[in-house]
Amino acid sequence: MHVKHLVLFKFKLSTPRETIGEIFEDLDHLPDKIPGLLDFHGGPYRSPEGLNQGFTHGFVMTFADPESRDVYIDHPEHEKVVAKILPELEGGLDGAIAFDFEVNDRFRY
Repeated sequence: MHVKHLVLFKFKLSTPRETIGEIFEDLDHLPDKIPGLLDFHGGPYRSPEGLNQGFTHGFVMTFADPESRDVYIDHPEHEKVVAKILPELEGGLDGAIAFDFEVNDRFRY
């Protein structure tokens, strides 16, 4: 059973585009460094709906299983990226939302 890890960010208006680019490059390299992290996809908000409520960027990661996700949470490579991200978020942790869900053959609620 895979786990999808969805994260949304509200970057500060003062955060340079280059810094955001570096953060996303670091996130993109995590699957090469953390066992069980299968993929990463992310980028800036790009919808004409305007329902982002101030969140500017987001990403989705896929983990092989819940245990792999749990290893990721405290992994030193993840912690390095978190240390870069937090100072750039509007309101610190209030500028992020993380939501994990399991992917099964069938929808479960």
